Amino acid sequence: MSEPSPQASFPAAPPGGARALLCADPGLGLIDVSGEDAAAFLHGQLSSDVRALEPGQAQYSCYNTAKGRVLANLVVARLPEQARPARYALVLAHELAGTIRERLAKYVMRSKVVLADRSTEWAMFGLAGAGATTVLAAAGVAFSPLSLAQSGGACVLGLPDGRALAFGTPAAVVPLRDAVAQRADAIDRGVWLRADVDAGIAWVVAATSDQFVAQMLNWDLVGGISFRKGCYPGQEIVARMHYLGRVKERLLAFETDAEDVSAGAALRSQAFGDQSCGTVVVAAPGPRGGTRLLAVAQLAAAAAGDLALAGRPNAALTPLPLPYAVPPPGADARDQVPAAGD
Repeated sequence: MSEPSPQASFPAAPPGGARALLCADPGLGLIDVSGEDAAAFLHGQLSSDVRALEPGQAQYSCYNTAKGRVLANLVVARLPEQARPARYALVLAHELAGTIRERLAKYVMRSKVVLADRSTEWAMFGLAGAGATTVLAAAGVAFSPLSLAQSGGACVLGLPDGRALAFGTPAAVVPLRDAVAQRADAIDRGVWLRADVDAGIAWVVAATSDQFVAQMLNWDLVGGISFRKGCYPGQEIVARMHYLGRVKERLLAFETDAEDVSAGAALRSQAFGDQSCGTVVVAAPGPRGGTRLLAVAQLAAAAAGDLALAGRPNAALTPLPLPYAVPPPGADARDQVPAAGD
């Protein structure tokens, strides 16, 4: 990533208008992937059609075990540089970045690929709210969903729900952050996680890694899987679940009066007796107390209407809507949101 010039500056934000919400720590990490074989290598390891990415484009994707379990879900973005070879950034849970880089590195072998965990040496901030687009535009950055723009050496990744992530070297990111902070209100990671819940996007963390097939996380519904590309780890399992329509567990949104809920917590339903029927994947403080969360749950248990947190019988879960349709058990998800590369 290029360094900004010493004279890099941003215009003052215009007065008035909607304010943005600035999260200094969205809890995400970065793996920098470069080299002549970067595109082919990532295409063979991830669930999305990496070869289809043009400069400045991004897509949801995931990295699985051979048994189809998601080790990490992520955004893979091709840097907006026309020079060859292509260079990519993988955005994923901060706590998994080092582990995933090490695992990917085992399969580089003789490929001309360089993998670097930039999570600690690069800077990142998130921007949300109705004013995000205007505030970034005032700083000279125009972003759109699943695209990557550059400003003074900083990369700005647009998310589908209207939020943005800025990342790069501190010398590039700090001036941009300081510029947008003039018209932004600070929020903590809890508020940022609540936006993830509202968007129906659950980032896999250490407590939930290697537990779910991608469809259980609705990754097929948000375009994180290509069913037309070649092989990648877990592809057979993911494809079988897709074409046979055997998705009995899905990511669903809930709220509860209970607090102190964390990823990995189990769910219970009378329909399943003492057997766990779901797992919390992401939890965030509710706007007026309690917790909003995303959990992978048995659809049959959700239909029974009595889901609760395990060991907390008074912590009933109330369903919340998701911004996309979730097919019922046995339904063919191919008529939902197109998968990546399709």
